[in-house]
Amino acid sequence: MRYFKRYQTLRILQKHPIPDRDWRAVSDRLPLLQHLTSGEKAELRKLTTLFLHDKHFNGVQGMTITPEVQITIASQACVEVLKLGLDAFSGWVEIVVYPRAFRISREQTDELGLVSVDANVLSGEAWGQGPVILSWEDVVRDSFDGHPGRNVVIHEFAHKLDMLNGRANGMPPLHPAMPIQDWTNALSTAYHDLLQRLERGQHTLINPYAATNPAEFFAVICEYFFTAPQLLHQYEPAVYKQLRAYFLQDPLEIRPT
Repeated sequence: MRYFKRYQTLRILQKHPIPDRDWRAVSDRLPLLQHLTSGEKAELRKLTTLFLHDKHFNGVQGMTITPEVQITIASQACVEVLKLGLDAFSGWVEIVVYPRAFRISREQTDELGLVSVDANVLSGEAWGQGPVILSWEDVVRDSFDGHPGRNVVIHEFAHKLDMLNGRANGMPPLHPAMPIQDWTNALSTAYHDLLQRLERGQHTLINPYAATNPAEFFAVICEYFFTAPQLLHQYEPAVYKQLRAYFLQDPLEIRPT
């Protein structure tokens, strides 16, 4: 079985390579990739190639899916699974890309049984075993300008990792060597501290959207881990330690390129 999987992987890499020109045109412009070593960049390109073979991109509302769109999204998503492997993104196949922020309407029923329609304008969304949905305008803003603590691709694909245990609750499947209690203590303490600071009207270094619920807290701190690791380490060192153990990466580590 392992031999067949290795053979299949090699066949995909040989038959469906990302052209050098397309890869460099995008990867050289992405701040998220610049701290990686040459070996990690080679592995990332391999994962991105396999990702693009496995997933289907669907442009809506006139959005055209180009190599730039695919590589920009796929390569940054694969940064999260650089050490975890693509199996962490298994069980779903579609990425839907809007040209800009999109509106989602949902019916909600209150405790009295009254139904209302709640409409939100979103830059991204992730559905269980369904698609990841992204606004290309927001992807471009976050990806190439390098906004600290903000990356919609990292955010939505973090939700996908979170959902591997069946639901988004801020608890992705942890490695066997990671005590669940350590994870729970670190993230719960940080989450409730954020809630209390906001209730008191205090300034927070972390985006207040993280206080929405534990699932959003996890997705937001993943954004900081990859795009503003110094800030996360300063603000919540225990949380940074848990993410470092989970992703098997340390963005703060100074390494040769």
